[in-house]
Amino acid sequence: MRSAIILLSWICSLVFLAALVLLIFFLIHEGGKSLNLELIFGQAQILEALTGNAPVFKGLLPAMTGTLTLVLLAVGLAAPLGLGAGIYLALLARGRLKRYCNFCIDLLASIPSVVIGLFGFALILFLRRILPQDATTCLFLSAGCLGILILPYLVWAAQNGLDSLTAETRLIGPSLGLSLRQNLLHILLPLTSRPILGGIILATGRAAEDTAVILLTGAVANAGLPASLFHKFEALPFFIYYTAAEYRTPEELSQGFGACLILLALSASLFLLAIILEKGLTRAWKNKQ
Repeated sequence: MRSAIILLSWICSLVFLAALVLLIFFLIHEGGKSLNLELIFGQAQILEALTGNAPVFKGLLPAMTGTLTLVLLAVGLAAPLGLGAGIYLALLARGRLKRYCNFCIDLLASIPSVVIGLFGFALILFLRRILPQDATTCLFLSAGCLGILILPYLVWAAQNGLDSLTAETRLIGPSLGLSLRQNLLHILLPLTSRPILGGIILATGRAAEDTAVILLTGAVANAGLPASLFHKFEALPFFIYYTAAEYRTPEELSQGFGACLILLALSASLFLLAIILEKGLTRAWKNKQ
């Protein structure tokens, strides 16, 4: 029985790796021929495009910038809330209140992203009655809705990380006379930094790939570089969706596959950044101890 389970595990792992390799090779085959500087910068000069002195009409630079800004803003908005909620549920909540809170978090995680996008759109319709000229779909609204979408991942990461600690570990701080805040900062959070940052990595990937939310809350075609948090923007997932639905030539479809490769590389870069941050924080906490 044990050997059969091990064999099945190996088969599942190999199938997953094979599917991943085939997907990457398919994207490279279909979109690799369109990967060049013109795909990113269009007809604009590179230096002028990077400094914002020249508009990029047929390049992916605005979509790349919008995606990066959107993901960082969404994670930045959701991470403090998710970490605080996870700490509360793991250390302070008890009994029926804890069960209700966990149920609400699970319910939030089960809501389809398009429903959250509709919530953001309905919020704008409501705000237009109060601020008729200023309320509109925008980058900040999209980031806020994406923050709601990824919030359960962050809560689970913090809660499960703290729940995995033994009772003896949790009592180290109080036995030394540390307050709850000191116990969290100096003992509990350093010990759970890996699962917490792992949750942030998963949340980053979830925010980077979602299309339904941004489609209803601010992403448009040919918006250019984001002028501010309260303007419309471009994003790679929306560009891929728009290209797949509206392409007219094989070259345009190839550009869509090229955008898929760039989105994959951008997500991998964000993952790598989170891993480097996790290792740096872990090393800093260990040296501090």
